[in-house]
Amino acid sequence: MSVLSSKLPVTVPGTTCDRQCGSSQQALHFAAQAVMSGTQNVIIAGGVEVMSLVPIGSNVMDGLPKKRGLPQGPIINERFKTTFSQFTGAELLAQKSNISRKELDQFSISSHAKAAKASDNGHFRNEIIPTQGINTKTGEKITLNEDEGIRRGSLDERISSLKTLRKGGRITAATSSQISDGASGVLVVNEIGLKRYNLKPRAKIVGLAVIGSDPIIMLEGPVFATRKVLKQTGLSIRDIDLYEINEAFASVPLHWLNCLGADVSKLNINGGAIALGHPLGATGTKLMTTLINSLEQKKKRYGLLSICEGAGTANATVIEIVSSYSKSNL
Repeated sequence: MSVLSSKLPVTVPGTTCDRQCGSSQQALHFAAQAVMSGTQNVIIAGGVEVMSLVPIGSNVMDGLPKKRGLPQGPIINERFKTTFSQFTGAELLAQKSNISRKELDQFSISSHAKAAKASDNGHFRNEIIPTQGINTKTGEKITLNEDEGIRRGSLDERISSLKTLRKGGRITAATSSQISDGASGVLVVNEIGLKRYNLKPRAKIVGLAVIGSDPIIMLEGPVFATRKVLKQTGLSIRDIDLYEINEAFASVPLHWLNCLGADVSKLNINGGAIALGHPLGATGTKLMTTLINSLEQKKKRYGLLSICEGAGTANATVIEIVSSYSKSNL
């Protein structure tokens, strides 16, 4: 594998990390910490998920029914005496913020509408690498260059008619993220890497945080991670120009908005995982790529990314668009 060099191919060291839905965001944080410390100068941080072939949770399900490999052990189970579930967490968030079924449905409709508009206007062209594939029904070769999950047209009646995932609940398949395949990555460098390879920076990381929160509610972590990273950077939520809060379920970004008093017009402006899919391990750097492109398109400065993760953890990252490189930008 050759990396940023015209010389002979070299072996590149690599490692993996698993923070469930935020894995590649955590990979980005590890990369940033490495180049900031000077132990590395150039790193590719990314993630991949093939949910069509590898079921969700398969990496911790070895040994069932004895449940070897699950993240919680007997002490945690004894303490909480409950079954940990993201679906329960999504319902609990809706209840905690008093978000109605209708509000959740409308958020889903909005996500599809924004994604359709962004796709039709070419906003994703700078972040999607066309992939060659085959139509399994016809055998015809096709080029995949846009997300397939976007629903167009009037969705109100279709979405409102769906059954909830839990009896008496509020969350439906339409207000949940889509199962999808995907891969993403970003190049992270320090000043040495920039100069060595004559690179032009697009954005810099100005703050990063990771937290642990209630493992039963599970999906509330972005609220606390956002507060932590804002305190760290000295910025307020009003200073942030655009937010990408992963739409694992509609209740996650809606609860986040309620708790932070954030501006809904800055949230997931090109749609989110409800319309575009949530390829778990790939989502972090996928959304970071979207955030950078959106900030550049809107000529804005600060962006924030946060993702809820398994067992109540969450990462948050604040970036700043860099229009021209100087030492003070790093």
